[in-house]
Amino acid sequence: MEASLQADVLDGVPHGFSTAAGREGGDILPGAPRVRLKQVHSNKALIATGPWQDPPEGDALVTDRRGVVLTIVTADCAPVLLADPIAAVIGSAHAGWRGAHAGILENTVAAMISLGARPERIRAAIGPTIAQASYEVDELFRKQFDVEDAHFFAPGREGHYQFDLPAYVAQRLRDAGVEQVQDLEEDTYTRPDRFFSYRRATHRGENTTGRQSSLIGLAA
Repeated sequence: MEASLQADVLDGVPHGFSTAAGREGGDILPGAPRVRLKQVHSNKALIATGPWQDPPEGDALVTDRRGVVLTIVTADCAPVLLADPIAAVIGSAHAGWRGAHAGILENTVAAMISLGARPERIRAAIGPTIAQASYEVDELFRKQFDVEDAHFFAPGREGHYQFDLPAYVAQRLRDAGVEQVQDLEEDTYTRPDRFFSYRRATHRGENTTGRQSSLIGLAA
């Protein structure tokens, strides 16, 4: 099994989405320090210049520094890696439904723009994520979204819907001006041989600590 997946849209930019076989994501820039956050399902995007001794809370990282690797972890939420190769600005975002709904992707793009990126040049890849067929939600969940978001919800069993998180994330990226978006279309829930899934582990009464790592860097 592959230890790491790459996205065509980020060709030429060191990056990787790990599978369960390579949970640390490998060395996309051998020897480079990794920058991490305390992920809390927020809309907070931080500009990083290097690793923190005590990582702050937040759910997206942006940098124009070469020789560092931005790292996020997920296990059903959408990992999003972004790059403007011309400006040499990169970003990584942890986009669960809460963060996406609250604006984490728009804030990530805004932070990249503050470092010289332009939205029409930004490329974004959505890594392994729980797919619509696997993501059942209830009426209370549905009511937190606007009328124009109805197409992200398919009818499910009585009182429930199937939510399309990857499509919602892609739309929020497009709303922020990012048109070059690739979804790897990898469902974390249905592939226990390939990915960790928090929801699947919860349903099965298994250990829920497994996570995929998603990494992106700028070569020195």
